[in-house]
Amino acid sequence: MPLPFADRAVAGRLLAERLAREPLPAGTVVLAIPRGGVPVAAEVARRLGLALDLVVVRKVGAPGNPEFAVGAVAADGTSLVEPWAGEEPGLSVAALDRAVAAEAALAREQEDRLRPGRAPLSLKGATAIVIDDGIATGATTEVAVAAARRAGAGRTIVAVPVAPPHTVDRLRRVADAVIALAEPPDFYAVGQWYLRFEQVDDASVIRALADADRARRREGGAP
Repeated sequence: MPLPFADRAVAGRLLAERLAREPLPAGTVVLAIPRGGVPVAAEVARRLGLALDLVVVRKVGAPGNPEFAVGAVAADGTSLVEPWAGEEPGLSVAALDRAVAAEAALAREQEDRLRPGRAPLSLKGATAIVIDDGIATGATTEVAVAAARRAGAGRTIVAVPVAPPHTVDRLRRVADAVIALAEPPDFYAVGQWYLRFEQVDDASVIRALADADRARRREGGAP
């Protein structure tokens, strides 16, 4: 796969072409990790005629050093703390628990903000495709997969434009399938693999969900 991608929409189109070769049953739901994953996921949902929803996950930073990620937590409370985190100096179990709880509260606030007046789509027995614009360590995506299963998903697929090989291997242990268009070993940050990598704001996310809902109604899907 030639890199870098022009932008997230192009990456989404290419990802949709790859996913079109997968056996996706009726009722499959695309779950975007906001905010960067939303433009990619919206393109996949539009091109494949699938429902679009969010799975809100936030990184958990080390107490006193929030830029140092030690795990992730979803809006429903599903969380992961990296096994090595407890061995870091000054990172007590109690401090980590407080950090997880604080980020979970922020994730719930973000979910309410991005999905105003809209209930989550049912995942009971469904295939859920978890999408982001790229994956670095995999902690956020691993929590997203666990949250989808907790919500009742019968099968989970991680689909992403770009991720390093070791992260793809990690996610294969938790998802039923992992699709990465590119697996460059020299991976430093997601943005290095895009020519245009603008910030995605809340309004864009809300608009993408509304557009997806209107498309489903036009095609006779459930409201």
